[in-house]
Amino acid sequence: MALKKYKPTTPGQRHKIVTTFDDITCDTPEKSLLWPVSKTGGRNHSGKMTMRYIGGGHKRRLRIIDFLREKDNIPATVKTIEYDPNRSARIALVAYADGEKRYIIAPSGLKVGQKIESGRKAAPEIGNTLFLSDIPLGTIVHNIELRPGEGASMARSAGTYAQLLSRAGKYANLKLPSGEIRMVLVTCRATVGSVSNPDHSNEQSGKAGRNRWLGRCPRVRGVAMNPVDHPMGGGEGRASGGHPRTRKGTPAKGYKTRDRKKASNQYIVERRKK
Repeated sequence: MALKKYKPTTPGQRHKIVTTFDDITCDTPEKSLLWPVSKTGGRNHSGKMTMRYIGGGHKRRLRIIDFLREKDNIPATVKTIEYDPNRSARIALVAYADGEKRYIIAPSGLKVGQKIESGRKAAPEIGNTLFLSDIPLGTIVHNIELRPGEGASMARSAGTYAQLLSRAGKYANLKLPSGEIRMVLVTCRATVGSVSNPDHSNEQSGKAGRNRWLGRCPRVRGVAMNPVDHPMGGGEGRASGGHPRTRKGTPAKGYKTRDRKKASNQYIVERRKK
């Protein structure tokens, strides 16, 4: 996979950098695994705006992704590598030996025709899902469960991965993408390898319109508002706005927002680097 830079034929093309779609093998999704998505525009059931700067965007359909990978000891064959408009990573369509088809997050290096498997008997190879108790130490993993049977919730976006550092008792130590080292139960599952599309972080949209296609509206700065609308608003001329704060008055830079009494704090061995 590589990045594509365009010639500056227009102002929007001048800074545009996108990933090529060389890894995509099919542009028609599996119809049985699609689900309609209705847009909210940031409004709740009564029409009140509860989330700002959301609206518009291209019409999408949800691809139903298998984050559980609980079909143990049934081999599956990778049929296609596809683009998913709802996430930064690529997805892969796999067909199990019993005839069932599912979408999974495609790891880097996964090829069409490759066999993958999950369960205790699976080998620790790219695309296979195992329990943390069965994965060799030092292995790069993604799609990690936080609670057994809940489904993958960590290291799912493009290019991310975690490393299995050690095991002690019923917990395994994982170094997460943020740099945090965290204890996770060894009965949780993880998939071997890193997530596909690692160049996603180097993309540049090139123009504001591409953000509108994603359903993102322009965001108004607090210092550009009136005092009634924001703590940093108002003032004569171009006032700096004072201490950085959110719209509700919470300090916005350097202020710790995590609850010191949060129950999961005991599972964090080392905090992420600042």
